[in-house]
Amino acid sequence: MQGTIHNYRRGRHNQTCSQMLIVVDGVDSKDKAQPLVGKRVTYHTGKKPIAGEVRSTHGNSGAVRVIFETGMPGQAIGQRVEIQ
Repeated sequence: MQGTIHNYRRGRHNQTCSQMLIVVDGVDSKDKAQPLVGKRVTYHTGKKPIAGEVRSTHGNSGAVRVIFETGMPGQAIGQRVEIQ
């Protein structure tokens, strides 16, 4: 399953660099996104892949919140990820 990194998880004054919001292809509601919680996510860089885990849904449009093992680079926004 494929998804696109939408943005960092952030508030008005702070952003969390290891947490990203991901929009998953074919998922357009909170109910469809709920079964993805707990799945592994992989972002492939040029050097090595960065692994993460879906922790919760985000909003009502089917986006999910993923916590990665390290901080994510800004170049990752808009890139594709693999969801197992």
